[in-house]
Amino acid sequence: MPDIDIDFAADRREEVIQYVYTRYGAEHTAMVCNVVTYRARSAIRDVAKALDFPEQVIDRLANGVEGHEPSEAAAEIATTVEADAPPHHPLRLLAELLRQMDGCPRHLSIHSGGMLITGPPLQAIVPLEPATMPDRVVCQWDKESVEDAGLIKIDLLGLRTLGLISEALAIVEEREGTALAIDALPLDDPLLYRMLQQGDTIGTFQVESRAQQQMLPRLKPNCFEDIAVEIAIVRPGPIQGGAVHPYLRRRLGLEPVHYIHPSLEPVLSETLGVLLFQEQAIRVAIAAAGFTAGEADLLRRALSRSRAEAELQALRTRFVAGAGTKGIEASTAHAIFDQLAGFAGYGFCKSHAMSFALIAYQTLHLKRYHPAAFYCALLNQQPMGFYTPEVIIGDATRHGITVLPVSVQQSVWHYTVVDHKTIRAGLQTVHGIGEAQADCIQSVREHGPFTDLATFCHRTQLPKATIQTLIRAGACDDFGQRRDLLWQLGLLDYTMGQLELSTPEIAIPLPVLSALEQMQWDYGLLGWSADGQILQHLRPALRQAGILPTWEVKAARAGSKVQVAGMVVVRQRPGTANGILFLSLEDESGLLDVVVKPDRYARYRDILRKQPLICVTGMVQKVDGAVNVLLLYVIGLS
Repeated sequence: MPDIDIDFAADRREEVIQYVYTRYGAEHTAMVCNVVTYRARSAIRDVAKALDFPEQVIDRLANGVEGHEPSEAAAEIATTVEADAPPHHPLRLLAELLRQMDGCPRHLSIHSGGMLITGPPLQAIVPLEPATMPDRVVCQWDKESVEDAGLIKIDLLGLRTLGLISEALAIVEEREGTALAIDALPLDDPLLYRMLQQGDTIGTFQVESRAQQQMLPRLKPNCFEDIAVEIAIVRPGPIQGGAVHPYLRRRLGLEPVHYIHPSLEPVLSETLGVLLFQEQAIRVAIAAAGFTAGEADLLRRALSRSRAEAELQALRTRFVAGAGTKGIEASTAHAIFDQLAGFAGYGFCKSHAMSFALIAYQTLHLKRYHPAAFYCALLNQQPMGFYTPEVIIGDATRHGITVLPVSVQQSVWHYTVVDHKTIRAGLQTVHGIGEAQADCIQSVREHGPFTDLATFCHRTQLPKATIQTLIRAGACDDFGQRRDLLWQLGLLDYTMGQLELSTPEIAIPLPVLSALEQMQWDYGLLGWSADGQILQHLRPALRQAGILPTWEVKAARAGSKVQVAGMVVVRQRPGTANGILFLSLEDESGLLDVVVKPDRYARYRDILRKQPLICVTGMVQKVDGAVNVLLLYVIGLS
């Protein structure tokens, strides 16, 4: 059966699910389950608990491992056991049990979007169980079992970017009076391709990640099809299949296009001889091994699942035998199969990549031509993408957008656009403030602005702790400086809900928060500060110590030894990177990627994992316009 995926705005996904239930009936519709297998930390917690480890020891072990799989955690734990420890040592036993748990099921959950639709009643075909949500059932088969049974599964997926686009378009129409025809944009805007080539993609769809920003200056997209290639190439399939570097070298004319066998040229010519799209994997099996289209797709699906070695060997034997009938030598057939095995299941269909490329292009357009609407909608759709609101706000600032601080006099719940260059932060940004409290402030404010703190407290009747949070977050700065306001709040009479209408006098003026102190309060309650990035306040001292801002590091020559400081905004150790850690550091001038090799990571593990603010000493690396720093040493600055 075909694999059908449909993306909807995340806030309307439930509406679509309810439509399906109504259209086909509850007896014919169910959510597909997902078998959740043990990961390293969950395995440690469950096994250690069964072995009666103390709770604090379990926490330390679970939080201390780096590996994703239980067997990787077992190897890490085993290294902490003394060589002469007895065989029945608790940690030895724990490690031995963990080694056996890769792929073991832990529990069932609901698939992120899979819905099963049948003609006959479901209960006659598949096992069912009640879902936690009322009036909903879950099929106890996972997606692979449903596919193997030939049943129809449709993935109804929530995509927050579609909500971003919809909200941004509504803002543009409201403020400019005309609707933007986002689906009719010309696809050859040179300014948008320049953004891509420069890696100016924070907040845009599918091309904003650290890996994408490293790839974009190298691939240099200059047409719409290139965006689809860019999206498809930064995936585990092409990476594991060894496609990335050959594609880039061939695109740059540094090596000739090469095909493992001439029969693959019609299939792979559009991607310079490498596998990038899932359709190509199917066509390779047809061209090289004589598979039918159905057999080729079954091969692709089989390779995408976790298979025992015997099953993989049977698939390989079948493929090599088929290739032999086409006159392809066994060694060449094995090489083709290896590429398929590395690629299958972890790549995009071309149609998928092209549709995602269109959404990426639309978000680039909004960012370039309607930045206030774009950033406002992006912040309202959080959490999504790779970056925190602090990083997004920093990017907005570098693009000429001012983000005004949260204010009980001006803010509503969400971010709002003030004008084409200005956004106002919403009360949602304050940790500990709920939407009901924000609605209370807004509804009371409709009858007139607040004149001072006492009036605000009296009219809103919010709890004292809530108002204290608002003061510390800067939302009451219109009434005075924060220390004074906290003192005044303490003097107000909250007994029996009665509040004085006059603001108490302060006999001794309290010291005003320094810029750095105020920023620390902002970060503690907002996660960002309207007064800028914390590094700009440390810059004079950093300059004196020879520590460069990121923009100067990017301008330095390759091979230079530099020192750079920043907030760690992204930490990634992908399974395809052979233990390498990738960091993204942010300072007041932008982002910089840092590469940490395994030996450096082992040496500085605690700093790299736990410190939010670090100073890196390293070597500047430049490859085809992409810049990063190879870490040599690191210290924490927190």
